[in-house]
Amino acid sequence: MTIQRLVYMANQIESFFIAEAPDHAAAAIADHIRKYWDPRMRRQIFEHLAAHGGEGLKPAALAAIQTLAASDPAAKTTPAAS
Repeated sequence: MTIQRLVYMANQIESFFIAEAPDHAAAAIADHIRKYWDPRMRRQIFEHLAAHGGEGLKPAALAAIQTLAASDPAAKTTPAAS
């Protein structure tokens, strides 16, 4: 999956949760990504965060990815060789 697609997906999740509960959006986004994204997807978005500062992510999505990266084992795992 491309990083552009993952950024798009994270921003779509943000759009949903911002409308539902703006004060808790980042936590809800992080929870959603933790539950439903494959570890490979999380690893890709963490790599994007590390390399490009999460470029293209909306604020609550960026905060969610930063929170996850601090605690998710996938953030510390290097990608398998292709």
